[in-house]
Amino acid sequence: MTSGSKVAMAIGDAGGISAELAARVLACPEANTGDLMVIGDRRLLERGAAEAGVALDLPVLRPDQTAGPLPERSFLVDLGNCDPEAVPQGQSSAEGGRASVQNFRAALLVAAAGHADVVFFTPFNKHAMRLAQPDYVDEIGFIDATIGATESGREFNVLDEVWNARVTSHIPLSEVAGRITEARVFDSLCLTDRIMRNAGYDRPRIGVAALNPHAGDGRNFGTEDEDILLPAIERARARQLAVTGPVPSDTVFVRAVKGEFDAVLTMFHDQGQIAMKLIGFDRGVTLIANYPFPIVTPAHGTAYDIAGQGIADLGATRNAVTLGRRLAAMDPRSDRPDTPAPLPELFARALDWGALPV
Repeated sequence: MTSGSKVAMAIGDAGGISAELAARVLACPEANTGDLMVIGDRRLLERGAAEAGVALDLPVLRPDQTAGPLPERSFLVDLGNCDPEAVPQGQSSAEGGRASVQNFRAALLVAAAGHADVVFFTPFNKHAMRLAQPDYVDEIGFIDATIGATESGREFNVLDEVWNARVTSHIPLSEVAGRITEARVFDSLCLTDRIMRNAGYDRPRIGVAALNPHAGDGRNFGTEDEDILLPAIERARARQLAVTGPVPSDTVFVRAVKGEFDAVLTMFHDQGQIAMKLIGFDRGVTLIANYPFPIVTPAHGTAYDIAGQGIADLGATRNAVTLGRRLAAMDPRSDRPDTPAPLPELFARALDWGALPV
């Protein structure tokens, strides 16, 4: 492989467009710069290449063959864990979810051990992953358990025009207000500022979306914006962060797209996701940050409705792997082990279903 950063690339859900997107990445010179360690099933990738209409010239290694010198270009580690004939396209399945979990775990273990600087995956389907592993909640919880993280990551959605960070994410809407605290908002602002500085922003301008309509309308529509968000914003300003708000959430993204903010901090998942996908559905990237290495994926899902048709758009996927490389280069990791665990051992752990983290 190349001497620069390495990318551990997990093939996502077999029932959707993930294998097609993986094949398109490998066939795209802009996306495949020779640094990809692709992790998944060879048969599934071959099906994806056929759907995409591309020919792949890719070295294929079994897990036990990764102990020695690795290819000097992108290659596939064939886990042999997903027979395409056993996975129905266009729907979630336990078989597809099981392979997704194993591929993702392998990529995380490879990066945590120091063999890769970026984890990149084509889209997963959480329902399929729960069919295989009922206690799977979301990617962040799984990452924490897999690599033994001492601090949880946070999701960012990234477009050229604007970034979106969240205070809460994958929880019921009925629980959001109770999870919004001054400390959590303040910590989210500090993390957003730090991650964006690492990505090249000198002093990112952050607009904070209000929780309530019209930012509470002078306490008529709720008190959280004045009692919780505003004190957190004032603390952030005292730290010299460029923060504005609370800004009514129905205008904050309008102001951001017009150039006033580099990022919007939203209070809950769909408050930002709806806006970001309207602005750039085919371009957006999900970044999971606050780990020793960036974890990136296209912001869209598995697109079961077009699975197998060969029409998947590469835009967001190409942007994801490009962003991952850029972040790894701008903020090199300092935790690389002196003696990384051998790759065959890591792949064996990933395939050991009985040892999967809760």
